[in-house]
Amino acid sequence: MSTAEPMSTAEPMSTAEPISGAVPIVLAGARGHGRWHLDNIRRLQDKGIVHLAGICELTPLTPDEIPEGLGTPEQSADFGALLDATGARIAVICTPIPTHTDLALTAARKGVHLLLEKPPAPSYTEFRRMADGVAEAGVVCQIGFQSLGSHALPAIRRLIDDGVIGEIAGVGGAGAWARAEAYYRRAPWAGKRRLNGVDVIDGALTNPLAHAVATALALAGATRAEDVGGIETELAHANAIESDDTSCVRVTTTAGLPVTVAATLCAVDPDDPYVLVHGSRGRITFWYKQDRVLLQRADHGPEEFEYGRTDLLENLVDHLTDGAELLVPPTATEAFMRVVEAIRVAPDPVRLPEDAWHLLPDEDRRVVPGVDGLVAAAADTLALFSELGAPWASPTAHPKEVST
Repeated sequence: MSTAEPMSTAEPMSTAEPISGAVPIVLAGARGHGRWHLDNIRRLQDKGIVHLAGICELTPLTPDEIPEGLGTPEQSADFGALLDATGARIAVICTPIPTHTDLALTAARKGVHLLLEKPPAPSYTEFRRMADGVAEAGVVCQIGFQSLGSHALPAIRRLIDDGVIGEIAGVGGAGAWARAEAYYRRAPWAGKRRLNGVDVIDGALTNPLAHAVATALALAGATRAEDVGGIETELAHANAIESDDTSCVRVTTTAGLPVTVAATLCAVDPDDPYVLVHGSRGRITFWYKQDRVLLQRADHGPEEFEYGRTDLLENLVDHLTDGAELLVPPTATEAFMRVVEAIRVAPDPVRLPEDAWHLLPDEDRRVVPGVDGLVAAAADTLALFSELGAPWASPTAHPKEVST
């Protein structure tokens, strides 16, 4: 079965006039992760770059929920009407995954540019509908993979291009996180593959640890749809959910490079996720939340580097005002969306047997003993869970050619 859908190869082009002055912004989805966007908008507003003109929420925020210094932005549950009323030039969309495409297209039709949270869509068809619609409208869309704004990425690419670690053999990714059972009660769509017949695909690899997948693909030089040759998935869950909380994926690029990412939300000792570039003469480890890099190579001692990061909303504003290069256009996430699609069409995740996990009552979360090491081993060896001997692991999708 192919995971592909017909696609456009057109690059997104903006026909918008340059913007000057503080850019008016509407935020759709200001609770949950949206609180981070509120704080970030306040930071940029303090710099005189933007101002928060409106907030779109089904239930208006109380004054206590709006960070000090943001004033009293207009509020409405009607996104389109709010864009019209505020004269917004940028919309930040941080709403449930199945709503992304329709909200993005509403903004695009009104000439409003976008910062769209990851994952950009729950299926490749919806992603193409969004990306093609945005391109046709002539507006700019930035996808919210903040790790792709790290200055470590171009630095690592230079190391790779200069042959510092030899010939690249593959890229691994590891995310050992923990989530309480309450995490899956935070919203009706949480932990769902589908809700009321609509795709959601809220799994470990596609949402909380999606950055690991997108960053690994970026460092493998495989960001476009045509860069993906095949995808294998192993999806499982210990929690009482539909979607996956302990999973791995292996993408084989059209250049023959394996990219294996393993993730769990049931870690015994949660730690920062990382991406690992394997070379014939060394390797590079990138802790993408910290913008920290460890270079290990033959005949050299280990070297550590720390880098800065360009905020994606600020980059979007700079793109619109000064012509700065946009860091994460939709085209940079096509390969990631191929992974989302492979997970979407795969059989439902395997339910881990009760003897494979236990509850930590004090933390209200389920843990899978040994999974921390398993995730690390997958990134280190580029192997899937089943190949590493996990007794509960089972392939949920097999290698396949992915047509474009």
